[in-house]
Amino acid sequence: MMAMIGGEMEKEFESKLNVQDNLADNGGTDVNKAKSFKFRAPQENFTVQDFEMGKIYGVGSYSKVVRAKKKDTGKVYALKIMDKKFITKENKTAYVKLERIVLDQLTHPGIIQLHFTFQDTYSLYMALESCEGGELFDQITRKGRLTEDEARFYVAEIVDALEYMHNMGLIHRDIKPENLLLTSDGHIKIADFGSVKPMQDSQITVLPNATSEEEKASTFVGTAAYVPPEVLNSSPATIGNDLWALGCTLFQMLSGTSPFKDASEWLIFQRIIARDVRFPDYFSKDAKDLIDKLLDIDPLKRPGAGPDGYESLKNHPFFRGIDWRNIRSKTPPRLVPEKGPASGRSSGGDDTPDSSWNPTHIGDVTTTGNMVADVTSSSDASHITKLASIDSFDSKWQQFLEPGESILMISMVKKLQKLSNKKVQLILTNKPKLIYVDPSKLAGKGTIIWSDDPNDLSIQVTSPSSFKICIPKKVITFEDPKQRAYQWKKAIEALQNR
Repeated sequence: MMAMIGGEMEKEFESKLNVQDNLADNGGTDVNKAKSFKFRAPQENFTVQDFEMGKIYGVGSYSKVVRAKKKDTGKVYALKIMDKKFITKENKTAYVKLERIVLDQLTHPGIIQLHFTFQDTYSLYMALESCEGGELFDQITRKGRLTEDEARFYVAEIVDALEYMHNMGLIHRDIKPENLLLTSDGHIKIADFGSVKPMQDSQITVLPNATSEEEKASTFVGTAAYVPPEVLNSSPATIGNDLWALGCTLFQMLSGTSPFKDASEWLIFQRIIARDVRFPDYFSKDAKDLIDKLLDIDPLKRPGAGPDGYESLKNHPFFRGIDWRNIRSKTPPRLVPEKGPASGRSSGGDDTPDSSWNPTHIGDVTTTGNMVADVTSSSDASHITKLASIDSFDSKWQQFLEPGESILMISMVKKLQKLSNKKVQLILTNKPKLIYVDPSKLAGKGTIIWSDDPNDLSIQVTSPSSFKICIPKKVITFEDPKQRAYQWKKAIEALQNR
């Protein structure tokens, strides 16, 4: 019966995601050209058993990215694993179609490469280039902030890739340090094209039509701290969106924090609308001027978006001395490796599986289990997503989340009581929110009132497997059979200190 359901699900998903049968959907595209289109990245008949799974690189609303080494060749990939059921249920099919089509046609050293795809009953897989240097975000975090020379190098490489992408008629819409990856020798690659938007004059061969309201150009996508004011006012997407995010990213490189960071999304948006930017005294005159221009309220006045195109951006005094023709041949800044137990991407490459990794959590096996990824050293709330476990991608937990909310950490634990012990799924979200759920009945059993004040919410670890969550007039004791009590403590405290 399960196999039958799985087979029907796979057929339904393939009919919705059959990119090559729907290549001529875009009315402005040459139909003959569409019909002759062939993917460079082939659809292979691989299974997850063909790979050795390593560290969890990162997570998203319907996908996770895992370091995966092909057993027969030894080649390492960043394997993006997408939940078919969630994609279909949440009307994300067009996004997935578009991401594959775009990645298959972009050829630039500053853009992540797609090697091949495959699928099984429950998941869709994209084998992407593995960037062993990790996220630019991690380098900023480890160094505290970058020097102006380091920032200049990275921004120049980003500008080089953005110019190519914008000339191809594509808007990324989620440029930020977490989506800027580093090769093992330290060069920048733009990644995560899940929010990409084609312009009307796009040079991409074929593009599927958007199939839902949320996929219109004026829809809010991206990350709060990097969203430009025009998007908050529901204006259509332009290349100016990416240039605003570039300005925010440069600010973060030089200061260690985003220019509009605040206690809540609402406060962040108010600062963006008011263009409330406060420059540290140590910013150079040229750096301030470039950021100020990139954060212009008028998207057409941002360098790179005006009538002079990218020349006005590349000729800015901040980039004095940059050899634009040979930028990729220059020596990158030194990478600072991660200290202590690795979590997320490893700067040196690591085939050691994540201690929480279990291949049965993906592919055709429907069992869910107890697991959680390593804790990051970052205290930034948006980056705690690396704490998420494979369980968080099981779409059955989505019913306990609000729109835009995502799971940061999840684990099957015992809730210890005087008369009985009950198994519950303990869930920490980015809201932030702490809840526990009856996993068999899929029913919410309780919410732990959140507070950033450690006097009102604290966690005490009594052993590697036992911890207590303390709130006013109540102490709740949990036992984690996988001995992740300290990880729960670090996760909760990191959110409190975000």
